[in-house]
Amino acid sequence: MNVMLQTKIEQQIKSNRVMIYMKGNPQMPQCGFSAAVVQVFNALGHPYATEDVLQDGELRQGIKEFSNWPTIPQVYVDGEFIGGCDIVMEMHQKGELAALLTEPPAS
Repeated sequence: MNVMLQTKIEQQIKSNRVMIYMKGNPQMPQCGFSAAVVQVFNALGHPYATEDVLQDGELRQGIKEFSNWPTIPQVYVDGEFIGGCDIVMEMHQKGELAALLTEPPAS
C-alpha cells in the first residue's frame, strides 16, 4: 500500500471517533453487511463517519491491508479496529458496543 493512502486512512480513523469503511453510503448501502452495521449505529444514535470503498478501488484494497482483515465493512472506534459486521452485531447484542461508545474517548 502506498504511503499516501496509508496516511489518508490513519487520518480518517484519528479524526473520527467512529469510522466505518463500507460498500455504499448510510443512505444507500450496497451490501447487507454494510446496511446492518449502519443500522446498529443509527439505533444507538451515535455519530459516525463513513467512506465508500466502492468509489475507490485503491482504498478498497488498502483498508484490507491496513487492518489485515479481508472483508468490508470495517469499523474503527477511538482509533482501534473493532471488526466487521458479525463482531459489531455481537457486541451490539451483548451491550458492549453501547458501553464502548458511552465511555469518554481515549486521548
